Amino acid sequence: MDEGQIIEGEQVSQNNPPVEKLNQDSDYLIKAHEEASHKKRDQAFASGIASELAAWYERLRTAIENRDEEVILRAAIERILRRRLLLGGNGKTVGPLLVRELIWARYFPEESIIDDQISEVEQTIDLYLDLRNSIPKHNKVPEPELNEWIYHLMASDLEDRLNPTPQKEAMISYIFRNLKKMVTIRDDTEETRDIQVFIAIRKAFAREDLPFLRYALFNQYFGRLTQNNLRQTSESFSKGKKIIEEQLNYSGRFKIFEFVKHQIPPFLILEDVLEKYNSGFRELISKPEEFINVINETASARYANISGKVRRAIIRSIIFILLSKAFLAFTVEGTYDRLVYGHIVWGVIAMNIAIPVGMMILVSFFIRAPGKDNTQRIINRINSLLFDKTPDLGRSLSFNYKPRAQTLLDTVFTTVWLGTYLLSFGVIIYALSALRFNFVSQIFFIFFFAIITFLSYRINQAANVYTVRERTRLLTPFIDFFFMPIARVGRYLSDGIRQINVFIFVLDMIIETPLKGLIAFFEQWFSFLHSKREDLA
Repeated sequence: MDEGQIIEGEQVSQNNPPVEKLNQDSDYLIKAHEEASHKKRDQAFASGIASELAAWYERLRTAIENRDEEVILRAAIERILRRRLLLGGNGKTVGPLLVRELIWARYFPEESIIDDQISEVEQTIDLYLDLRNSIPKHNKVPEPELNEWIYHLMASDLEDRLNPTPQKEAMISYIFRNLKKMVTIRDDTEETRDIQVFIAIRKAFAREDLPFLRYALFNQYFGRLTQNNLRQTSESFSKGKKIIEEQLNYSGRFKIFEFVKHQIPPFLILEDVLEKYNSGFRELISKPEEFINVINETASARYANISGKVRRAIIRSIIFILLSKAFLAFTVEGTYDRLVYGHIVWGVIAMNIAIPVGMMILVSFFIRAPGKDNTQRIINRINSLLFDKTPDLGRSLSFNYKPRAQTLLDTVFTTVWLGTYLLSFGVIIYALSALRFNFVSQIFFIFFFAIITFLSYRINQAANVYTVRERTRLLTPFIDFFFMPIARVGRYLSDGIRQINVFIFVLDMIIETPLKGLIAFFEQWFSFLHSKREDLA
């Protein structure tokens, strides 16, 4: 079997789910949902001028960072921690302020976090600060790298404590048990296979980013950090860190991720139905026709939500591009024009801003929701997941991760692939030259065009998150040939610009600190006024 070969094996099941006994894995999953707490919090979100200001600032801040929705809370926790701990501090001084800021920004309802949780936050911060101070005694880790790891782990742990998701973790375990059997790495161990499937599920299903993945693997390797394992963790940190990084950079990870990603839609719909019916789920599946109707309704609702999610992603991307692009256009490009031409070439600057933004808007018109045939495939797979001893989820994956001997055909493909970079960027440079873009303007256009192409690809992937199988469109080979090299460059540039984005620096260091201080002042002032009103009663 050739490397990366996919084994065909999907069978079409009947339209109606069989009324029979659940398989063991599904029974465990349903029990986890039945046992999980479903208490609804009645508290309202913080209101008033101070909270409104904080909420609007948070929306702007997350738009500039352009992150997935699933990791925004963790990113906010990490940002606040970095700012609060920059000049020192500990759990006692930082913990309550962190919680307060999260409530201001409406990540949590007012008074929804109890004193015990705040105490837990304080202890967790101190625990990771102790780990940070202990590691250099036993390991040689560059300080910037160590700080990054500690903030990633601390922020992820704090979100896990403040916003626990036991049902999602139960679903991740359920997906893992079903999908690990479908992946075979012919020249590596089952342990590596299991770790790679675990990582891929957390990326594809839970949409976790690098900090979350580091935290998940850290817990798998060391166990959740406590006072009991603090010393052992600090002593063997370098060894564990090396193993985690090797797994995160495993050469076969992309094959496994792509495979897992296309298996996720039925689990997403099943999760929605479980959360909606909870303890009534067992009764629901005993009524085949009603069960099918519920899945159809759930899938249709999710398809409808795709447009809203895509719209939010596009708006965040446009804000991200507009602010960064406008700043560079009116500083670097403007300065270059004055030095070379004696005046600013406004037409080129306007096109340099309008074309990438216009392309982002154009992308939204080509995104389509899945159809009824997709829903039927989801129904078939959910039936198989729940009732079949060995669920039929379609094609399995088997491949070799070690590179085989280079052949003449491989050399030809590599040469053609490199040629696509020259062709794609060459066409862009030729078109810009025809439009009289100068050298600097061309660099900035290509820079942001690549980022826009990557963001468009990512948004399109988000729109297809519920698609089980998608037919190859007529223009897909052409689009892949021309735009994929640009998107790959855009991915690296996007990661880089997020790190050096000048607006992020300005917001964090110049605006956010005094703004949060002002919000705290307003909150205390309104509390003072409220107490004075009570005196009149």
